[in-house]
Amino acid sequence: MTTDVSSDSKQGMKGSLWTGILLIGLGLVGIALPNVSTIVVETWIALLLISAGVAKLVYGFQSRDRGGFLWQLLLSLLYIATGIMLFVYPLTGVLSLTLLLGSFLLTEGVLELILALRLRPQQNWTWVLGDSIITLLLGGMILFQWPFNAPWLIGTLVGISVLFTGISRLMLSLNRRSASNQSDQAASV
Repeated sequence: MTTDVSSDSKQGMKGSLWTGILLIGLGLVGIALPNVSTIVVETWIALLLISAGVAKLVYGFQSRDRGGFLWQLLLSLLYIATGIMLFVYPLTGVLSLTLLLGSFLLTEGVLELILALRLRPQQNWTWVLGDSIITLLLGGMILFQWPFNAPWLIGTLVGISVLFTGISRLMLSLNRRSASNQSDQAASV
């Protein structure tokens, strides 16, 4: 039984390690191609809004006998129209998303800071702390530089944030792997 748990734990560590490496790679691509990654982020959000609008529309028709059909219909049209607007006017969408991204990164930085403080007993908690500080700085940079250079700013800053998230996850995975190897060696003695 313990071998299964140990095997599952090692598999989870490998998955976490590869996730960190993948995030580092994606962060580097975002930094190297900021205009492209900005448009990718904007298009992805447009697709999410359109998909959510269609889902709300389908749900509205399926549940129209329960009341609130008109509101479901209006909400779905809002989602779909906003998504289409992001496709039709991508640069205007980028300006709006820049403000949203600044707010998002500030919120993420605060949450990462809280997480880092909760992880203080762990050995490599300072990596999460560094991630939170950098994310807070990136959010502030967005808000202070808006609307100048918005087309490349989103891609660059998201790339940096993803890069540092990947580094912090990689370091935490390596810490867990090291601790697991030490406990395996102690158990075999």
